[in-house]
Amino acid sequence: MLAALSVANANAAPAVGRYDAQLCVATSDAAPSCGPARVDWRSGQRVQVQISDVVYRLKLRSSQLDVVLMQGSMQLDEFSADYAWQGDTLQFADRDKGARYELQLGARKR
Repeated sequence: MLAALSVANANAAPAVGRYDAQLCVATSDAAPSCGPARVDWRSGQRVQVQISDVVYRLKLRSSQLDVVLMQGSMQLDEFSADYAWQGDTLQFADRDKGARYELQLGARKR
């Protein structure tokens, strides 16, 4: 997972809208833990990824993204990271914590 973060971001970001997705998180050399997520892709490359009552707020820039992790009104974490697209999968990592993320987008909801 995330072997190609140094690869250029060949894919364009998806269209604005809502998506069903799967978020996988792995730490150290452990196998990833994956689960369903709801994604709201907004204008300005702002993204909300919701898993139960936890929300990842992403802001994509040209080569990095900013991540703010929220639970309700409480901020749990914040970091910036390089990212890469592999098909419909957004990959990024929190190197300080040794956590790797893959957001696999499904079809856009109508």
